Amino acid sequence: MKPAELKSALKAGKPVFGFMTFAIGSTRWGRVLAGSTLDYVIIDSEHGSRDRGLISDLVQQLQTLDITAIVRVPSTDPVYVAMAVDAGADGVLVPYCETIEEVKACCAKLRTHPLKGEYYDRVVETGEYPSEKSKAYLDNRHKDHIFIMGVESEPAANRVGEMIDCADIDAVFIGPNDMTTSLGIPDEVENPIYIDTLKKIIAEADKRGLPTMIHQQTLPTSITAIDLGARFILHASDVGLLLRGLQTEFAELREAAGKKHGDVAAVDAEDTLDAI
Repeated sequence: MKPAELKSALKAGKPVFGFMTFAIGSTRWGRVLAGSTLDYVIIDSEHGSRDRGLISDLVQQLQTLDITAIVRVPSTDPVYVAMAVDAGADGVLVPYCETIEEVKACCAKLRTHPLKGEYYDRVVETGEYPSEKSKAYLDNRHKDHIFIMGVESEPAANRVGEMIDCADIDAVFIGPNDMTTSLGIPDEVENPIYIDTLKKIIAEADKRGLPTMIHQQTLPTSITAIDLGARFILHASDVGLLLRGLQTEFAELREAAGKKHGDVAAVDAEDTLDAI
């Protein structure tokens, strides 16, 4: 989907589907992504090690395939939002927001870039633009850009409503690893405390007509997110899907080879990845 189509689908209450990429770097992945059926991809630059050039290349590759390209920036420093926009990103996911000031500053940067300095500060603080012509120009320039607010801690969950209301955001993101750790139950994604937190955040977002994105890592947990009401469906990552695909298909091959040749040792599959 192109970004305008993705935003339209979400506003109409429809689900959209994507995954996060930590490792994909080469443009040779284009043919894989072309057959992926994905609506969007999150390019991770919070925990990933990509430089600005590689992010720009990935953005362009995705856009040529009509896949919306969203960059997860490293932090709530607005300069990273500007860098993602300069790379051509269709939107940004700002991780671990906890204050109104962070959300307002990052969202304003997406909506007004390349405005900077005193006038950018005025937009953040008062909503004042240099002129109505400047406002109209910037509104049109960024009309299809997508801003996703990361809610990844108990303090953020407790004030999620006021954080949503403070800026022109498009969606709410929940990071299960950070959220469960903040709640004191690391990676216990089936714990009722975590599930109740998801319900609370989704309810606040739904009340305002916004979709929720929960980065679950397995099919059962992603289906749980859908059942709870998540519509901006973010399932797993390139490395997670590759690992499970390798494990599943080679387990079948070992079984088939054992039936034919005998004495094929079983290999226990292990989750060797950190879910971030």
